[in-house]
Amino acid sequence: MALLEICCYSQASAETAQLNGADRIELCAAPKEGGLTPSHGVLRLVRETVTIPVHPIIRPRGGDFCYTDDEFSAMLDDVRLIEALGFPGMVIGVLDEDGGVDMARMQQIMQAAQGMAVTFHRAFDMCRNPLEAVDKLADLGVSRILTSGQKASAEKGLSLITELKARSGAPIIMAGAGVRTSNLQLFLDAGVEEVHSSAGMWTPSPMRYRQQGLSMSSDAQSDEYLRYCVDGEIVAEMKAMMTRHRAF
Repeated sequence: MALLEICCYSQASAETAQLNGADRIELCAAPKEGGLTPSHGVLRLVRETVTIPVHPIIRPRGGDFCYTDDEFSAMLDDVRLIEALGFPGMVIGVLDEDGGVDMARMQQIMQAAQGMAVTFHRAFDMCRNPLEAVDKLADLGVSRILTSGQKASAEKGLSLITELKARSGAPIIMAGAGVRTSNLQLFLDAGVEEVHSSAGMWTPSPMRYRQQGLSMSSDAQSDEYLRYCVDGEIVAEMKAMMTRHRAF
């Protein structure tokens, strides 16, 4: 049966995802940045309270995936921390200036990972040559690649996803970006082994007092009184669809 990974931005969301049938969790912070490294405190709490596999993301900032020496040094420290905390895997990706996989840095990451399962995230979708990149990642021993098929959504990129999946020796190809109940069947029918979804929703803050006209975000239009969380009903529905598909 295909595996369901849910992207979670808090410990509470990780518990919701687990309760409703998720097989694995990608743990992140900062949903508006597309996912950054969670804090040490959140990592410890999730490690203590969630029993399904959790793979934290290691991404020090938003934007591109070509990092300065200092940023990369911090990333290696985070790899070592996640390994020391006992997580079974992690999510990471590093590119060079020309849009290729930064092999020298990825080799350092694989060494620091100490045998953890490594997912190369959607930095892959920013690669100049995806077929060359998938071969290099296979040589590195990366466990899986999270990709939208280099399109704005995995549905639009499904043809490349299936091409990558069929490539000899390729890591597991996990489809992600816009995967939801309305299009999940497309990926199941295409034989995609793993799918990644945020299954998310924005919920109102419980605060009764609300200071208007101010935002802590660089986006002045951002609503400070909305919180991003996992919708357990969506997770459960996706899992049920996957179970039914296996039965047939």
